[in-house]
Amino acid sequence: MSEFHSGFAALVGRPNVGKSTLLNALVGQKISIVTPRPQTTRHRLIGLLQLPDAQIAFVDTPGLHLGQRRALNRAMNRTAAAALTDADVVLLLVEALRWTAEDDLALARVRSSGRIAIAVVNKVDRVRPRERVLPYMGELAARHDFRAIVPVAAKSGYNLDELSRVIVAALPVGPAMFPADQLTDRSPSFRIAELIREKLTLELVEELPYGIAVEVEQIETEEDGRQDVSAVIWVDRPGHKPIVIGADGARLKRIGRAARLELNHLLGGRFHLALWVKVREDWADDARALSQLGLE
Repeated sequence: MSEFHSGFAALVGRPNVGKSTLLNALVGQKISIVTPRPQTTRHRLIGLLQLPDAQIAFVDTPGLHLGQRRALNRAMNRTAAAALTDADVVLLLVEALRWTAEDDLALARVRSSGRIAIAVVNKVDRVRPRERVLPYMGELAARHDFRAIVPVAAKSGYNLDELSRVIVAALPVGPAMFPADQLTDRSPSFRIAELIREKLTLELVEELPYGIAVEVEQIETEEDGRQDVSAVIWVDRPGHKPIVIGADGARLKRIGRAARLELNHLLGGRFHLALWVKVREDWADDARALSQLGLE
């Protein structure tokens, strides 16, 4: 009988490299929200992959970035750095054929952590011909003594089984840390707030003010099983409120409907969302507000 492996594998890298997409693909369910906008991920969260011979606790983190203009940016970088120190294995996620100053920053954090490191080269399906990835992997090998360098395509699922195998081999032998049926360490209210924020981001695209957050204030279960959710969308400028609401509230209704439909599918059951937009000026630079929203 083979030994059981269990441990934490932190996903680190610059913004928009595909960490959340990879986490969802590995776990087999949407745990972390995904949008084209950089720095969508703000929190540390765990997604669990349950295997016959292992349990991998993947830790999704905010993208490590150089711009630290606001307290929120600094908090996100601290969150990502802290996840490295708690990990058994660190996965440095990079984009095939690209290397930036923020990749340098992420690699420096990986080096300083002293943890076993695996380089994951994402988006290799975009490279034609595929052999062009090989010299890039050689350059990666020269940058750091990685345990392994694994090419993947998170969106299509290419080579994820091999990546899981490599991670399991690097994890310590030990019992499972979480129940076998658990998918994440995050509560339903957290996942609801994040899904609403995802729909906000996708709806508003470039119009979306960066200083926007979602807070679930209350969840009530009705007699027929329906979940009534009250949530506040915080913006940090009075002028941003009408942007989110839209003409005659049409935009906010679209956001609410998109979030409700996905919640029904993802969490199972029936949801009703009551959304309010409120102003809390400069909350992204307010330590108390960041703490209240679970960002610090």
